[in-house]
This record gives sequence, structure tokens and C-alpha cells, in this order.
Amino acid sequence: MDEDMGLLETETIVLVDEDGVEHSFMMLDVIEVDGNEYAILQPMDDELDEDEEPEAVILKYETDEDGEEVLTDIEDDEEWERVADAWQDAMDEEGD
Repeated sequence: MDEDMGLLETETIVLVDEDGVEHSFMMLDVIEVDGNEYAILQPMDDELDEDEEPEAVILKYETDEDGEEVLTDIEDDEEWERVADAWQDAMDEEGD
């Protein structure tokens, strides 16, 4: 079996919202900004309406009270902008 085959596979992550509903995402990237890690996710096709374009979701890696790693919404608009800009810069560099 080709060892590089795993690089072609896309990681899928399932998150449960506050209402207990599961949502599937493709993991596009994990980036570090200001010492924190962030997951860049894209909703899976079956999560979108027919006329809806997929839009990346940025979530922050944090540790809960049980020591488990969890993904949380970014509450601070400035923090979200820094992360979005950093990811866009990384994507621009990849395109060069």
C-alpha cells in the first residue's frame, strides 16, 4: 500500500451543538496564532442548503474542566479577525 495515500484523505470531524444536533465538517487546517491553536473547518455538503456556498468556520482549541480538548467559538471579534487574517495569509503563501 502506498504510504502517501493517507495524505490524500480528508479528516472529518463531527461536532454537537448546544441543542444536541450533530454537524459534520472537513478539517481544512489547524493554525497557531498568538500561542493558541485554531481549527479551520468547512461544513460537509450534506450540511448545506442547495444554494449555499460552503464557508469556513474557525474554532479555538481549549481545555475543559475535565482536561479534555474541546473546540469553542471565538467570542472576541479582534481575535477572530487575527486568526482569519493569518489563515488567509497562509493560503496566499500556498498559492504562490
